This record gives sequence, structure tokens and C-alpha cells, in this order.
Amino acid sequence: MDTDLAQLAISAALKGDWKQAIAVNLKILTVNPQDIDSLNRLARAYAEQGNLVKARKYAKKVLEIDPVNSIAQRACEKWKEIKKGEALGVSTTCAESFIEEPGKTKLTPLINLGDPKIIAKLDAGDEVKLNPHGHRVSVVTGDGKYIGKLPDDLGAKLKKLINWGNVYKVVVKCCEAKDVKVFIKETLSAKKGPSFTAEKIDYIAFTPPELVHKKDAITGFEDDEN
Repeated sequence: MDTDLAQLAISAALKGDWKQAIAVNLKILTVNPQDIDSLNRLARAYAEQGNLVKARKYAKKVLEIDPVNSIAQRACEKWKEIKKGEALGVSTTCAESFIEEPGKTKLTPLINLGDPKIIAKLDAGDEVKLNPHGHRVSVVTGDGKYIGKLPDDLGAKLKKLINWGNVYKVVVKCCEAKDVKVFIKETLSAKKGPSFTAEKIDYIAFTPPELVHKKDAITGFEDDEN
């Protein structure tokens, strides 16, 4: 496999340039039609464009080659909740959004998850929003659809800070049917102290696993494509 082309395909996906991602992955497949990573990336790219027919086609090719491929299996399962022609995510953000800063960032799971059909359209890197109301803080899509809510203790604290003027950016870090985690980053402080308790930093930046295969940082594009 041409590693330069693989890196180009990943870069295009990270930028949300799905047209280029498709072109580059198709080029890779002309040399190696059984390149599983490229097939998964291609399925993801087509899904992001709302072309689920082609997305499923390439995911099925992966499963013909590797019947237990978890990326393709998860993608096919997820796509059951999405209708033909629907786009997947909201605004996809860059990997730099996952840089940790002590006291200013927090990774947290959501509870009381919402409609699986809405969750199925999310992917790692999608930017979502906080919606404070009552005694809780919900997380919603860009167009206001409910995804889940923050744990009560965290929600109560952030609700106060938001009322005082703090502003936060929220990005989906991982998304499964029953497990959604978001990365919260303080972007504006009202000088009321740190938003979060400082925690040990385990990584510097995060690239969605759908984009980079763990075995080879230049090849995989884990496919939550829908």
C-alpha cells in the first residue's frame, strides 16, 4: 500500500473533505482491491455524503474479506438506524480540539441517552452543544436534538459556570448505541475558578479512531460511517 496516499486519505477525512477522501481511497483500491483500511475509509466517506448504498457496499466487501472486522460490523449495525439520503454528523471538528488542558477540559460519559436514531448519526469529532435547563445540562446536536445529559454533579457545576458567563466547546469523542462520551473544553472563563478538577493527562491530542487504525497510524479509518 502507498503510505503517502493513505496519509492523504486520512488527512482529507480529518478535514471533512469527503470528495477527496473518496478519490484517494479509490486510487488505493486500484492497486490493492482488498485493502481493508481503504475500504473502511471509503465506506465512511460515502456515508458522510449520505450515500448509504455505496457505504454498505464497501463495508460488505470488508466483511467478505474479514468477517469479524469490528469497524465494518459496527458501521453496518449503526446504519440500520439511518434512512437513505440522510447525512451523518453535525459539524466535524479538527483533532486539535481534543488537546487536554488541566482544569479547562473534561472527558465524560453521557447518561439517559436519547433516541438511537439520533445517536446513530453521530461520529467522533462531531461538535455538539450544552443545553442547561432545570437542574440539569443536556447535550444536543447542532439543531437541538437531544443526545443525553451530563452526570448530575458535573451538570450542576457547569450550569452555574455557564450562568456566570463561561462558554464551552463540546465534541463527541466516542459514540456507541449505549455509550456516548463527550470532550468538554472551556473556551471563555468568567474568572470563577477552574471548570474541572485537574486530572492526569493521558494523551496530548485525539484523532477519532474511525480515522486512524490502531495498528498502523497511517492506515485505519474506524468506521462509524452510517
